[in-house]
Amino acid sequence: MIADALRKLKSNLLYVVLISLVTGLLFGQVVGTDTKGLLQAAVVPILFLMIYPMMINIDLQEVINVRKHAKAVGLTLFVNFGLSPLLAVGLAQVFFGGDAEYAIGLYFIALIPTSGMTAAWTGLAGGDLETALVAMAVNLLAAVAILPAYLSVLMPASVGFDPTALYQQLAQVVIVPMIAGNLTRRGLLRRYGPDGFKRLKPTFGGLSSLGVMLIVFVAMALRSTQILADPFASALTVVPLVGFYVGILLAGSVLGRVLLDTERAIALVYATSMRNLSIALAIVVAADTVPAAAVLPIALAYVIQPPLGAVYVHYRRDIVAEGLSIREAVSRIVSNRG
Repeated sequence: MIADALRKLKSNLLYVVLISLVTGLLFGQVVGTDTKGLLQAAVVPILFLMIYPMMINIDLQEVINVRKHAKAVGLTLFVNFGLSPLLAVGLAQVFFGGDAEYAIGLYFIALIPTSGMTAAWTGLAGGDLETALVAMAVNLLAAVAILPAYLSVLMPASVGFDPTALYQQLAQVVIVPMIAGNLTRRGLLRRYGPDGFKRLKPTFGGLSSLGVMLIVFVAMALRSTQILADPFASALTVVPLVGFYVGILLAGSVLGRVLLDTERAIALVYATSMRNLSIALAIVVAADTVPAAAVLPIALAYVIQPPLGAVYVHYRRDIVAEGLSIREAVSRIVSNRG
């Protein structure tokens, strides 16, 4: 029963995040200081619930295969830590010129790539799963090393950003759960074998989704006052987010088509367009040196990212593989939903 509920939670994460976002904002308007103190105390346990199960699903041993997939992985690093930050800075200048807090949220999205769904979407679209797994591990480790250095340059001086403090947060939010998750993964594989572990994986994803639901609610409740002080400006954060995702998707698609075979090109698209929103959200919520409202763009990105992954799957299956026109593909998607 619990496992089924967690799977349903994961499959409906888009709607769950939307509900958590709205109810958190409303809840934050009516609760007192004592209640917010309790919510703040719950942040660390919720973050562990969100990150630790996700890390169990990541196989760090895939890093040893990086030479076999060097070209594709190198392209993911180029897009994720070269093109992605440049695109985020450009969009931030255009849309967030007067609001550094939302810009910082976009920077976190841009600098922490490869979500837990990267491999799943790659498999559904017929891509090279091994390349996707290697890219996930390499990019996550690279983000841990690179993120503070990038942010020390991108953060405005008025924020008072401390890279040393962020390294400490990364250790708590990423490294410790990563080590614990890797040890757990090895133990489960020894006990249940690969097939048994595969059956357990959806439960881990469901637990992470539960953590996402709770942390979005808590983050919105704690930052409700700042976010709703200018609701129109807050709502407009969706526009640069859509621009960012479309730009990254196009960059990955073009580079993959020109430089890689079809299967690795699909892995490149998903290893760059899918961002690790869970880790980004965890760091923003936990870090004292990050502005409060930076959490909103990350929460809204949960609404944009899953449909993007699904749209590209339909593009690969219905337009490319079967040679359908865009109108015919859209008609098929609508009829299937009906």
